Amino acid sequence: MIRIYFCGSDIKQTMNCKKLFGAIFIASLAFAACKKDSKDDPIVDPPVEAVVPEKIDSFKETAAIDLGGEFASEISAYDPLTKKLFVASNDGGAKVDVVDMSKYPTVTKVQTLTYAANAGINSVAVNNGLLAIALDGADKQGNGEVVVLKTLDLSEVKKITVGAMPDMVTFSPDGNYILSANEGEPNPAYTVDPKGTISIISIKDNYSIKTIDFSAFESQKAALLADGFRIYGYNASFTQDIEPEYIAVSSDSKKAFVTLQENNGVAEVDILAGTITKIIPLGTRDISLTENAFDVSDKDGKKVLGTWPIKAYYLPDAISYFTSNGATYLALANEGDTRQDYTPKESKEEVRVKDLILDPVKFPNAATLQLDANLGRLTVTNTAGFTMVGTNKVYQELFSTGGRSVSILNANTGALVANIGKDLEQHVIDAGKYDDDRSDNKGVEVESVTVAQVNGQILAFIGMERADAIAIYDVTNPAAPKFVQLFSTGDAPEGLMFVKPKDSPNGRSLLIVSNEGDGTVRFYQPDKM
Repeated sequence: MIRIYFCGSDIKQTMNCKKLFGAIFIASLAFAACKKDSKDDPIVDPPVEAVVPEKIDSFKETAAIDLGGEFASEISAYDPLTKKLFVASNDGGAKVDVVDMSKYPTVTKVQTLTYAANAGINSVAVNNGLLAIALDGADKQGNGEVVVLKTLDLSEVKKITVGAMPDMVTFSPDGNYILSANEGEPNPAYTVDPKGTISIISIKDNYSIKTIDFSAFESQKAALLADGFRIYGYNASFTQDIEPEYIAVSSDSKKAFVTLQENNGVAEVDILAGTITKIIPLGTRDISLTENAFDVSDKDGKKVLGTWPIKAYYLPDAISYFTSNGATYLALANEGDTRQDYTPKESKEEVRVKDLILDPVKFPNAATLQLDANLGRLTVTNTAGFTMVGTNKVYQELFSTGGRSVSILNANTGALVANIGKDLEQHVIDAGKYDDDRSDNKGVEVESVTVAQVNGQILAFIGMERADAIAIYDVTNPAAPKFVQLFSTGDAPEGLMFVKPKDSPNGRSLLIVSNEGDGTVRFYQPDKM
């Protein structure tokens, strides 16, 4: 990055800078002269990129590649310098497939990197000629690794030990840091439960690392729980129970926002200080409200969104940071998740409404509600909403496990700005892509979201694992998202990556979708205007 070093608003200094560096910096010089970077140097932001005229509602598949079976294509990262795509694969072991895109739309696998000593691969990211790979350790509950390679020749630059189960890795936009969300899931017997942590790796400081946990927030546990945060793991401490999932970094590279999926929250991180500054509990969606309607039954013979006396924890997976009209926002993919697949019976939280004892005062029509065609089949959690009457749990409230939406939050305050939920699922139903077998659990299963600009508009690309589809919403006005387009993908889209026109192999916007279910990577572009 080229920097202009000056302070104050002296016109001579400004004109000298223009003469020296040329017209490319004219837009930048309109910004405040004393803006600080991570070293406290005054800098000017880079110029705004030119808008490429494209039709935002015309995305279609323009290329595809099949990399194997299930789990062969999970997360992808594109390098504009070498025009290579790096795809994380767990098909037959921890691997990274290297795909040449230099002759796009022809895409060709040219190499496979294998990591046989690691229990799995979770994520890849690229920035400024570096590839970061997030790998589980040989023991999944032990420390994991972030391996850094040069994208040019795939030579290893550094291997860094991070926390247990690094689920997502990303670079800060300025390229100075690598961040890893270390989920720290328990082993199947729930006898080993690592702390959930976040690792901050300083590239400029010879890849020095700081791994932080959530112990400083244990004193706030009661207040967090009251606001909808969840701490409920089997015999788990506060720090063991928190499981970081996915990371978004602010455009100035100073803050990171980390989803805590099972815990129903988002953590804010001060990257420069290496500290977690706050936890944002997400609360619940009220499904008794018309704007939040769900289809709750897979046995009612219809695909209809309705209101019900339940609430839904959001439980977000992916997160994306964006700016609109000078304000900053977070988009959360509220997939839902539970702690169910563990051996101890006491650790399993999923239960169907028909198997619960409902409080007759709170639910006077309990017998009707618990029919399979109504709420009976819906998956809810057994960890909240009840009081003990003798040895029985009697439920006064019902909490479903997943928001079935994309939430837009104010990044500064954490306040909810909008939910893309009912409208999203209705468009999927209208398009004939809704899987009614999932109505009782996660619905369309909103897995991923990425927000990017196309033709000057701010678009949210939403991946739905059970609908095998991507929806596009215009979020230029974040408080009033507008539906733009819906199109099919491969089986179970897992990772979304948007490539700007200036970085893509053919100078046009490019959406890359990694499909976990069928091992394909598919590429989508809009029409030119």
